[in-house]
Amino acid sequence: MSTAGAVVQAADVHPDPRAVGATIRTLFELESGLVRRLADIAPGSQFGGTASAAGELWFVIGGRGSLTLDGYPDLALRPDRGTWVPPGARYELRHDNDDPQADGAELRLDMVALPAASGASVGGSSGPQTCDLNDCAVEMTGDRRFRVLFGPGRGCSVATQFVGEIPPGRAPDHSHPYDELVLVLDGVGIVHIGGTEEALSPGTCTHLPPGVSHCLENTGSTTMRVLGVFHPADSPAAKLGQH
Repeated sequence: MSTAGAVVQAADVHPDPRAVGATIRTLFELESGLVRRLADIAPGSQFGGTASAAGELWFVIGGRGSLTLDGYPDLALRPDRGTWVPPGARYELRHDNDDPQADGAELRLDMVALPAASGASVGGSSGPQTCDLNDCAVEMTGDRRFRVLFGPGRGCSVATQFVGEIPPGRAPDHSHPYDELVLVLDGVGIVHIGGTEEALSPGTCTHLPPGVSHCLENTGSTTMRVLGVFHPADSPAAKLGQH
């Protein structure tokens, strides 16, 4: 993976032919061990697997379903819900086709596996955890809003999962002290990264390495919404400086 960053469009990534019951696309697999996948589970289908050795942070982008983990009660999956899956846990995902709110849509999940050396912990508990976006406090950095679902003091000591809202326009270029993976949920724009420009639209995923100058510009007329994961953990407002 380039130290200058990279941009991929989910639709351009070939699905894993070994996956049964779901369409799984690996968007990024960094040398650090941070892996981001996108899972689509069709109505009436189910998909099983094993979480990474340091656990995983998931986010429901769309659709409804349920998550079964050995030894724990089932967890409901619904849009804008974040989920912590413990290290090495065996899981089964099911699309709730009978749910009247499902509207026949695929269950789409963002699934980020943490590096094995992380030693991740969630609230001192080894069990699964969920967090709904609407229950998270709104924070600001400049004119941009964000909500942290998991992070230090919020259930995960080694990585941060957040949803950001970017109004039309461009903020100053800046850099962060951590690896950042950003997935566009809504809106259009441009990512300025390491002196290059790439188009952004729903399904675009960007890797922003530590120290690399970048900026997400919203070129549309509505708010751009992005799902981000930082590793090591930090605040979306933490910057090495503006450029």
